[in-house]
Amino acid sequence: MLTAVLWLCLALLAFAYVGYPLAMWARARWTPHALQPRAWQPRVDALLVVHDAAAGLARKLDNLLALDYPPERLRVHVACDGCTDASAAIARGHADARVSVHAFPTRRGKSACLGDVLPGLHGDVVLFCDVRQHIAGDALRELVHALSDPRVGAASGELVFERPRECGFASGVDAYWRYERFVRRHEAASGSVVGASGALYAARRALLPPVPAGLILDDLWIPLAVARGGARIAFARGAHAFDHAETDPAAEARRKRRTLAGNFQLIAREPSLLLPWTHPLGWRLWGHKWLRLLAPWLMALALLANLALAARSPAYRLLALAQLGFYALAALAWLAPACARWPPARLAATFVRMNGYAALGLLDFVSGRATAAWRPSTDRGPRA
Repeated sequence: MLTAVLWLCLALLAFAYVGYPLAMWARARWTPHALQPRAWQPRVDALLVVHDAAAGLARKLDNLLALDYPPERLRVHVACDGCTDASAAIARGHADARVSVHAFPTRRGKSACLGDVLPGLHGDVVLFCDVRQHIAGDALRELVHALSDPRVGAASGELVFERPRECGFASGVDAYWRYERFVRRHEAASGSVVGASGALYAARRALLPPVPAGLILDDLWIPLAVARGGARIAFARGAHAFDHAETDPAAEARRKRRTLAGNFQLIAREPSLLLPWTHPLGWRLWGHKWLRLLAPWLMALALLANLALAARSPAYRLLALAQLGFYALAALAWLAPACARWPPARLAATFVRMNGYAALGLLDFVSGRATAAWRPSTDRGPRA
C-alpha cells in the first residue's frame, strides 16, 4: 500500500507539472487548431471594475482610450464598487465623452458589478481588464483578431512581467509566470485555454451568461461558461498587459491564496466540473487546475510514504534523501535570501511556496476568509 501511494503521488505530481504541459505541446505540434480569422471591426465596450483606485484610474483610462482601435467603436465603462475615494469623480471628470460611470454605493465585489453592468452594454465585444496593468496599444486589435474566428467565444491576453532586477522572490514569481504562459499558449494552439487572464481578456457579448454575485474568479467562471456552449477560448499572444513581478512575499501570498480559494469556490458551486466528461474542457481542467489543487497533499503523502519505506531498500533511502534535499533547498532560499540567487534554490522555493498557497487557499475558502471583495493593491503597476 505504501509503495502504491508513493508512486501514485509522484506520478500525479509529474503529470500535473511536466506531463500535462508536454501533452499540450505535443497536441499543438501534431494536431494544431489554427485560428481562421476574418475581417472584423466590432463595437467594443471596455469594462473596468474598481474599488478605491483614485491613484491609478486616470492613467488607466488614458491607456484604454489611447488603444489602437477606431475611437468611434470603443467605449469605456467604469464600475465603482463601493468606492470611498475620488474614483467616481475622476472617471466622470475625464475629458473623453466615451467614458461612462456606474457607481454602486455598497461594496459587493467584482462579479456583482459585472452582473449589473453587462446587461446594459450594446457592443459586440466586451473587454475585461484591471486597473493596475498597462495594456499595449495593439492589444485590443489582437484580441479582436482572435475573436474574428466565428468558433472563438472568448480570448485571453497575455500578462507580461517586467524582468525583475533582483534574483530572489520576484525572479521566482517571474519564472512561474513564464511557465504558465508556455502552458496557456500550447493549450490554445491545441484547442482552448482554460480560463483567462483577469488583467486582459475579451468575449463576445452575445455569449456572455448572467454573472452571479459573489464570484472570486470571474476570469475563470466566464470563459468556462462560454466554452460550455461549444465556443473556443483562444489565447492572443500579441495582446499584452504589462505588470511587474511582486517583490513583497506577503502581497503575493494574499493574491495567490485568493485565486486558489476561488478555484475551490468554483468547485463548490459546480461540483460537476470534477467529472471531466461533463464539460468540453473537463480533462484540461484536471490537467491545469484540479491536480495542482491536490499537489500539496500529494507532496506530503509522497514524503511520508517514502520515509516509511526508507528502511526497505537503498533506492527508497536515496529517493527520501532527494525529497528532503529538495525541501531543504527551498528552506535555505527562504532563510538565507542570498541563496535565492542560485536558480535551483530559487525554483525549489517558488515551487514549494506556490503549492503551500494551494493548501492555504483551501483553508481560506473553508473558513470564509476569501470573499468576492478584493483588497486593492498599493502597488500601482509597471513603470511607463
